[in-house]
Amino acid sequence: MIDIHCHILPEVDDGPKSWEIAEQMCRMAAQDGTQHIVATPHANDNYHYNRPYLSHLLETLQQRIGPTPQLSLGCDFHLSFENMQSALEEPEQFCIANSRYLLIEFSNFSIPKQIDDWIGQMRERGVLPIITHPERNPLLQQSSERVLHWVKLGCAVQVTGSVLTGFWGARAQQTAQWLFKKEAVHILASDGHDTVRRPPVLSEARKTVAKAFGEEIAKALVERNPSAILRNEAPPWISRS
Repeated sequence: MIDIHCHILPEVDDGPKSWEIAEQMCRMAAQDGTQHIVATPHANDNYHYNRPYLSHLLETLQQRIGPTPQLSLGCDFHLSFENMQSALEEPEQFCIANSRYLLIEFSNFSIPKQIDDWIGQMRERGVLPIITHPERNPLLQQSSERVLHWVKLGCAVQVTGSVLTGFWGARAQQTAQWLFKKEAVHILASDGHDTVRRPPVLSEARKTVAKAFGEEIAKALVERNPSAILRNEAPPWISRS
């Protein structure tokens, strides 16, 4: 499995508070079957995102844990006005690894009025936004059709694995199931933050998807599509959107 959304770097955001916990998270993920993790530190009003510094931390963590799981750098990119302008100017500072895929996170309190125009401008620059955990966003739980609209504009959708196993409550689980039925889920990720409450595990969610929608869908969400993203290729679902 490949996990494209995980807070694995220590002492940079609300993820692991020490190198030891970061290492434990990596070992836990590997034991669960994850072979590659994209470290996704927050870029928001609380946490400054410095790509060169974070790249150094990533290299250090990889050296400390060895070759497995393999680590790449991305960003949990909050859609503030300042961030959106920065992404238009230098998208490569925030995208996953060396790809043109960008994880974007909506606020729980407001949706930018200019979001459609921004998505269009990012797509013109060759960047494909991936909407992270819309099923957990209270605004999007009330208007899930907006997610379908953004998919039509060229976005992909990432659902949190632990939502499917009930951790985030009934409303989030129901919203995720609705998105699945609308064929608007493209990637599963852990959004792991620690080893206890929000661990970097995906196997149970993968089993849940396989049981409900079939093995091919489960494999696409945790293997084929994330792998294509890391290779900066167009996964099959892009051409169908």
